[in-house]
Amino acid sequence: MDKLKKWQLLQSKMVLNHPWCQVRQDEILLPNGKIIDDYFVYIKPEVALILPITVNQEIVFVRQYRHAVEDFFIELPAGSFDPNQESAEIAAKRELQEETGYTAQEIKKIATLYDRPSKDTNRLHLFLAENVSKTSKQQLDITEEIEVILIPIESVLTKIIQGEICVAGSVAALFLGLNLIEQYHRY
Repeated sequence: MDKLKKWQLLQSKMVLNHPWCQVRQDEILLPNGKIIDDYFVYIKPEVALILPITVNQEIVFVRQYRHAVEDFFIELPAGSFDPNQESAEIAAKRELQEETGYTAQEIKKIATLYDRPSKDTNRLHLFLAENVSKTSKQQLDITEEIEVILIPIESVLTKIIQGEICVAGSVAALFLGLNLIEQYHRY
């Protein structure tokens, strides 16, 4: 029934293998018979992202510098993890605590999304945590300088529309997570 066909991998080699960045070059045979000999794939770690909401109905955001685009961004707490070392749920709780000092007792899985499946191998694991509380100081790593920002839920959509919150994973988690909460409270 499905007329679409997968691409055929002819050969593959790692062209950059650094702990911070891995790039694979694939030679591909397309269904139409054409060969692409320089299709680059970025091997990226899994990412756990959490939507933390306080008892006062504020969302805990982080604001930090992102060097690739040389600007500051307001995002939800997130970080990479190795699924062979820890689960996505544990990574989400850990990232929340390390980046913000807030703790989540229980979290719910919202979704697992692919970030950019045309070129990247990783997935985004999105979680929701309600009634989070501040329990400790931030525990930032060497590359992190993070400001914690609390934004009332009712202000979030305006901030997205105005471009103040514009990181794709955070926007997806906000729409999916807040919709989940709205549906839960409606019934």
